[in-house]
Amino acid sequence: MCRTYKDGWSTAIPGGSVAYGMTQAGPEPVRRPRRRWHTGAIAAAGFAVVASMAASSVAAPANAAGTKAVGADGAKAVGAAGAKAVATGPTLPGTSCPSFPADSVWNTPITTLPVNADSATWLAAMDASSTFLHPDYGPSGNPKVPYGIPWTIVTNSTPTTTIKFQYASQSDKGPYPFTATTAIEGGQDATGDRHAIMVNSATCTLYELWHARYKTSGSTAGSGAIWTLTSNQLRPAGWTSADAAGLPILPLLVNYNEVGSGAMDHAIRVTAECTQESYVWPARHEAGQADASCPPMGARFRLDAGFSLPASECATFCQTVVTAMKTYGLIVADNGSNWYFQGTMDTRWTDNQVDQLKQIPASEFEAVDESCMQVSANSAEAYQPGTAAYESQCG
Repeated sequence: MCRTYKDGWSTAIPGGSVAYGMTQAGPEPVRRPRRRWHTGAIAAAGFAVVASMAASSVAAPANAAGTKAVGADGAKAVGAAGAKAVATGPTLPGTSCPSFPADSVWNTPITTLPVNADSATWLAAMDASSTFLHPDYGPSGNPKVPYGIPWTIVTNSTPTTTIKFQYASQSDKGPYPFTATTAIEGGQDATGDRHAIMVNSATCTLYELWHARYKTSGSTAGSGAIWTLTSNQLRPAGWTSADAAGLPILPLLVNYNEVGSGAMDHAIRVTAECTQESYVWPARHEAGQADASCPPMGARFRLDAGFSLPASECATFCQTVVTAMKTYGLIVADNGSNWYFQGTMDTRWTDNQVDQLKQIPASEFEAVDESCMQVSANSAEAYQPGTAAYESQCG
């Protein structure tokens, strides 16, 4: 299966909904869409964010924050209800909702983690010595549909719909606040991954769909996942999401508002042409091949602390992303072109803002071992640097 990614951001729409998204930068080599292989179960799609100006609103979802999201096979993904209180992570633009708790592993600095023993092998498999990073968002040549993955803010008044899933056994039943005007990756007529991401700003519930198609006669999608943004609960082991690694998409995207603020406090999703038939925490699903030299889903990469670009070649937006890559790193979340990292679809991205990031050599990265930060296999909660628990586990 193939996918393409677009990003963008939109302003508030009369009626109380907002659509966000991003794009890809100017002239490029031939774009190779992300690929996914099914290995008996499901392999769901990766990130793409495109700005959509369509307004939508959400009816109170069956799995709102603080309740349980029930999968099609009856398994339950426990939300925030009953969970201990934790500090909130980065706030999603246009909402008061956190992008998961502050102690989620993707919101946790990795600057002091040890180098993974397989780092050199994985870098070689990803052609790091001859590859530069590639922002998979920005201007596309079509100002209405930039590259990137779009997301839409909805409310409790947005109509919901039941989705018929191709991979129902690993999808949350919903219903989903998915309407005829929901932003779709690549646009309403796209033939690629067609991600649809919705955030209910009233309940702080994240809904993500892969290969989504809205029809009055019955909406369909390849797979779908519902996340409580105040909870660290992961997907059941072996489950996909709207992402091949079984991770949430939205919190791992380069977001225009965050970058513009000068601080991006989370990891970034990245793709690899080959991934092995395994996954590492916090990933929950593999979609790879029988090649142990390839990185697994969930592999984490950190940019060398000594790497730098002059301000004349890497302005404020660029420096913010570089700092995030040093502090929070990249997470392998999907199959696709090596070292392509994703952002939201946003009409405000410029070619220059995106092109400056293409100067980062992949050879300046190293894989880190984040297993010592794991509090529980079924949770994204991570031991935090500076705490006694972190020192005990990772020191």
